Amino acid sequence: MKKRLMAAMLVAGCWGMMFAQTKVIAHRGYWDCDGSAQNSITALVKASEAGAYGSEFDVSITADGVPVVNHDDDIQGHVIETSRYAEIKDLKLPNGETLPTLDQYLAKGKELPTVQLILEIKPHKQKANEDRAVKAIVDLVKKHGLEKRVDYISFSMNICKGLVKEAPGAPVYYLNGDATPAELKKLGMAGFDYHYKVVQKHPEWVKEAHELGMKTNSWTVDDRKVMQWLIDQKVDFITTDKPVELKQLLEKK
Repeated sequence: MKKRLMAAMLVAGCWGMMFAQTKVIAHRGYWDCDGSAQNSITALVKASEAGAYGSEFDVSITADGVPVVNHDDDIQGHVIETSRYAEIKDLKLPNGETLPTLDQYLAKGKELPTVQLILEIKPHKQKANEDRAVKAIVDLVKKHGLEKRVDYISFSMNICKGLVKEAPGAPVYYLNGDATPAELKKLGMAGFDYHYKVVQKHPEWVKEAHELGMKTNSWTVDDRKVMQWLIDQKVDFITTDKPVELKQLLEKK
């Protein structure tokens, strides 16, 4: 009886630690290493190899409806939103890779089952293009059968609301930092994903979100002291350009 009780306590303790453990999200993939580049497919692979929980990447839609993975709204002078895919499809990333489409990126992600895909839809200049992007991106995620492995994030409230509608039940997180957890909960979102300075200003939002059954993420955190402060606040996820360093810090606990 005593042995069973001790075993149950150990299991419960381990489960509690797992549930409470802050997780690592590689910002634009793990790009700060040899052969990689921000938002490249290599960065996604390396994030998986580094043992990151998730790999974040940025998506915009071309004028003719092709979602591509790139942080800025332009690439080498071509504004993605107003360019046809044929105009940009052969452009190279700093590591020599060709600009990836979301279709290609998700195909590789499907081969890496241990890493969560943190898909940021970038704000577009036209609301109609944001709406087109949401639908096209959700359709591609469904095509690859990755509904359970994709979390959506955006600075655009319009995009977040569109995702809640188009992908019921999918985790959607708002990035802009100007809404309380209670406000996001009413809109059907899974939590917030705010810059660490917003969290420092409103540390009570972490507890409030958790009490509402929501998750919390903070970006982009490369300073060890800020990492540790966020871990102490029990933030669920930290997005960083230094995923290996953050993972090492967490493993010391």
